[in-house]
Amino acid sequence: MTGADLFVDALAKLGIGEIYTLVGDHLNEVLSAAGKRGLDIVDFRHESGVTHAADAVGRLRRKPIVSLVTGGPGHTNSLTGLATAYQACSPLIAVSGAPSAALAGRQVFQVIDQVGMAAPVCKWAAAPASAAQIPYYLGRAYQEATTGRMGPVHLTIPVNLFEAEAAGPVLPMQTPVAGPETAPSSAEVKRALATLRAAKKPVVIAGSGVWWADAGAELKEFLRKTSLPLYTVTMARGVVPDSHRLCFGYADGALNKAIHKAFREADVVLVLGKRIDYRLAMGGPRLFAPEAKFIQVDLHGPELGNARPIEQGICAHLKSTLRMMNESIGKQPWPANNAWLRALRSYRVAWTKELAAIAADRSSPIHPAAFFAELREALPENILYAWDGGDFIHWGRATLAAERAGTWLRLGPLGTIGSALPNSIALQREFRGEPVVMITGDGSLGFYLAELDTLVRHKLPVVIIVGNDAGWGLERELQGELCGSTVACELRATRYDLIMQGFGGRGENIETLAQVGPAVKRAFASRQPYLLNVNVRGVRSPFTEWQIGGKKK
Repeated sequence: MTGADLFVDALAKLGIGEIYTLVGDHLNEVLSAAGKRGLDIVDFRHESGVTHAADAVGRLRRKPIVSLVTGGPGHTNSLTGLATAYQACSPLIAVSGAPSAALAGRQVFQVIDQVGMAAPVCKWAAAPASAAQIPYYLGRAYQEATTGRMGPVHLTIPVNLFEAEAAGPVLPMQTPVAGPETAPSSAEVKRALATLRAAKKPVVIAGSGVWWADAGAELKEFLRKTSLPLYTVTMARGVVPDSHRLCFGYADGALNKAIHKAFREADVVLVLGKRIDYRLAMGGPRLFAPEAKFIQVDLHGPELGNARPIEQGICAHLKSTLRMMNESIGKQPWPANNAWLRALRSYRVAWTKELAAIAADRSSPIHPAAFFAELREALPENILYAWDGGDFIHWGRATLAAERAGTWLRLGPLGTIGSALPNSIALQREFRGEPVVMITGDGSLGFYLAELDTLVRHKLPVVIIVGNDAGWGLERELQGELCGSTVACELRATRYDLIMQGFGGRGENIETLAQVGPAVKRAFASRQPYLLNVNVRGVRSPFTEWQIGGKKK
């Protein structure tokens, strides 16, 4: 068997049935072997698109997926997606081909230290020395990606290893072993519950750790038993729907002004699987009272108390922790703190009314808030979102609700704008037959514009909404406010709907609010890749207001 055969066999044993890729000279043998074996080959137009999409699949499935790119510039292109997966703790196995190792030490075409370049942005990086070692290295990569806090790994496999027959015995592949669901002690659980029970104004913040632990059912049961108010962020969006009576929306001060009062008044804050990071103002006085008691639960011990002093840190698996809390509470639910819940609802209603008042602007060009109010009424049920970055997008994130777990796909902590397009490809492949909308700006769309071709080739009926304000809106607003002028912030008012048509999809140009609802319904009914080019006003979003406020201080 060749190294390519061993590679494909190892993927089958690991339960990986597809490869996200972009063809290149170093990959011909292995792609040929994978095609003959019937693996699902998902080919892209840019290597960053490959790794972004594979990262997204890893997030959605909570298990590793393989990206495969050629060496040299193919590898360097892929690094942005690898770094994005690293920040998002996504279990990507990123494999890069390379020139023949038999020519090592000479000035060979496309030779570069790929393992050294990947190492700072992944959990583990290596290169097998022979074809016989390939299965072992893939098994090790899988185990590294899934052990403890998940994250991406990298393998460089030179082309001569894929081509060569395995000489001597094949190094066995280790069988991946699921890590233990580390549980807290009963004393830790009782102490945390006692602090929460004694609180007058407690809040719960759920982050991606809830999603990775698949602890949605346990979290809902915990809310049922405690009647504690919940806010969600990152991959936890939708794990408990925003419409749930105890869910009060986004735990992001840049998008949900209701939490400015709620979090500042909170005396106890239970943080579940969320870094106390920039999204939470580092736990500082911009959002929280200095005297507030924090209880932080995280699988990764170094996160506990990293940003601010905490009352209690619990280093344990979230599913086990919530299960033990529910058992400890017993059958008798806690009495609801109705006065506190009413106050939180009033803060949420006030913010909703503020957004609605802004959305009442019917003038032209279209105000983004008005557009998203119209969009909300036209979207189909069970919609799945791929969100990009930019001022236009943030109006939508503040307006639309997250109702389903795993269907609110964001860029991740690296903020890699443009990646929503490859992410939407992953989302539509994972949820075949269900409606997927990608929401982006004209600046962000430009990064991976050629992946519109990928949507069409793979017949993926994603509906793309482009907020076109002919510029880098967020930076334009920041520069204008903080610098007094703008530089390098303007773009052309390009007709992106026509570009989509050029790739073989469908598209429409929207200039009035009256066009929004009918166009959105036509787009989803078409069951084809469809792009709506929405001409909007450049208007400072709540997110940008928050950014400006932080920089001024």
